Amino acid sequence: MQYAANAYAKVARVALSPREAEAAVLLKAAGRLQALGTGVEAGPALNEALGFNQRVWTILASAATDPANPLPVEVRHGMAQLSAYVFHTIMDTMIEPTREKIESLVSLNNHIAAGLQGDAGPGA
Repeated sequence: MQYAANAYAKVARVALSPREAEAAVLLKAAGRLQALGTGVEAGPALNEALGFNQRVWTILASAATDPANPLPVEVRHGMAQLSAYVFHTIMDTMIEPTREKIESLVSLNNHIAAGLQGDAGPGA
């Protein structure tokens, strides 16, 4: 049974478009941050969740800001600014963890993922 689940997961990963894959990894990072719960404390769980989020954003920032990327310059610039905010917030959270900082990262990940999935959100 486990073999079948692993095989399905592998096929699902291969079948995702790049946008869907980016959205999925952002949602995974948001989920790891949310799993910390309401009592955010410094420690291995926090560091692992923040580290994963940082790796995700490092990859997104690198891809989005690559001069060869076909995205419009304004979008690439916006992603660079968002990435800088994320990196700053991650470092700030490692130094002084608060629920608000975690929620900010989760919200940003969820909104970017929704945009990648074609969901402009309420009122759009």
